[in-house]
Amino acid sequence: MPDVIDRSIADHQATIAALADMKPGIAAAAEMLRRCLADGGTIFLMGNGGSAADSQHLAAEIVGRFKRERKGLAAIALTTDTSILTSVGNDYGFDFIFARQVEALCRPGDVLIGISTSGNSRNVVAGIEAGKRGGVRTIGLLGGNGGSLRRMCDLALVAPSSETARIQEAHILIGHILCELVEAGD
Repeated sequence: MPDVIDRSIADHQATIAALADMKPGIAAAAEMLRRCLADGGTIFLMGNGGSAADSQHLAAEIVGRFKRERKGLAAIALTTDTSILTSVGNDYGFDFIFARQVEALCRPGDVLIGISTSGNSRNVVAGIEAGKRGGVRTIGLLGGNGGSLRRMCDLALVAPSSETARIQEAHILIGHILCELVEAGD
């Protein structure tokens, strides 16, 4: 048991330390989000499993508050409406649960964040494709080699790990940093 604990802590620390190399990309993502909100746009987030939970978590931080009292900011997690998810999944297929919502809700000037530890989640890929067709700016929070989403997104932030748990830990830290930077610019 101690070996698993030590290895997990060491892997986590190495992954988080490697995020320092991503500072320019994180700053660019924060600026994209700040500009979107300043222009009256909305931030949309999507992902599966733990990434769905991260989408909801980050949307809550943006709408509510992260560190300081301020007005609410526009963010929506596309992972929360079970009626839409199940009706679109049933009628069109699970691969289209995000694309259909992006088609219906996103407008040019909005930002769509796709979270995928592999970078290849078919429904996130379809959502990003729908966003691109609709003139939406796109950010990928990805892992491993970034998968197919790396080249599709306007900006790809690829966590420096191939282990799902470490990728998710890096994603939530990146998300918290983005929330803090967005909030500082409000």
